[in-house]
Amino acid sequence: MASDEALTARAPVYVVQRTSGWGGLGRDLRELWQQRELLLTFTKRTVVVRYKQTVLGIGWAILQPFFLMVVFALFFNRLGHASSAGIPYPIFAYAGLLPWTFFATSMTQAAQSLVNNQHMLRKIYFPRLIFPISTILTALVDLAVASSLLFGMMTYYGVYPEAIRLVALPAIVLLAVVTALGIGLWLSALNVAYRDVQYVVPFLAQAWLFATPAVYVGTTFSKPWSTVLGLNPMQGVVASFRWSLLGSARPPGLMLAVSAAVGAVLLTSGIVFFRRLERSFADIV
Repeated sequence: MASDEALTARAPVYVVQRTSGWGGLGRDLRELWQQRELLLTFTKRTVVVRYKQTVLGIGWAILQPFFLMVVFALFFNRLGHASSAGIPYPIFAYAGLLPWTFFATSMTQAAQSLVNNQHMLRKIYFPRLIFPISTILTALVDLAVASSLLFGMMTYYGVYPEAIRLVALPAIVLLAVVTALGIGLWLSALNVAYRDVQYVVPFLAQAWLFATPAVYVGTTFSKPWSTVLGLNPMQGVVASFRWSLLGSARPPGLMLAVSAAVGAVLLTSGIVFFRRLERSFADIV
């Protein structure tokens, strides 16, 4: 009995209390860092579950953007004579579809992340941000795997990136992560309160694809549509990703700056909205 009491005395005690404001956000981020191993465990689990009992396994991460590239190459390039800025269209389209597929996958999976894990929300406490963030990390794994085919295609077509442009690639990917996480936080929190969101997200992803120059040149549209579509944060991400790897004519500086500003707004507002609803997740889900 004495030994049990000694163990109880040495055991850490965690106090869960409701917080608000940016001070509470700081506490949440510290908790998230302390639970980083749990975050990696969730990410690994998500990857395993997604490709469990599939013949090709993680190879589907390559086939999804590849099949999209084939379809768009047939209809946009062969039949529609779409411009590819002097770059072979298959590699032009695939380089645009890579960051887009990452974003669409992140957005779709993040929207479902809380509802799919509702049994855990009710039973145990840990930072709820782990759920949407783990889906973003899972999509990053898919992006890394799918990029292997892009480099193979670049070698085949004789398109080689400049070292100075590759330096910007991590920052471009980070902007894609920020944008995906921002919209993912909004959708995941909304999906807890309104299950209609899960039916809206696929249509949102389809519409967003055609508003993003993933398979066409960004200068296709004239004003005022070009100005409206310029607020799409993925426009700068896709154009910059393509510029970094394929060496398009000039860096999309203004477009990238607008995308960074919109992405920051999405992330900040998404965190605020997520934290505001977080206290009621267990009761509603």
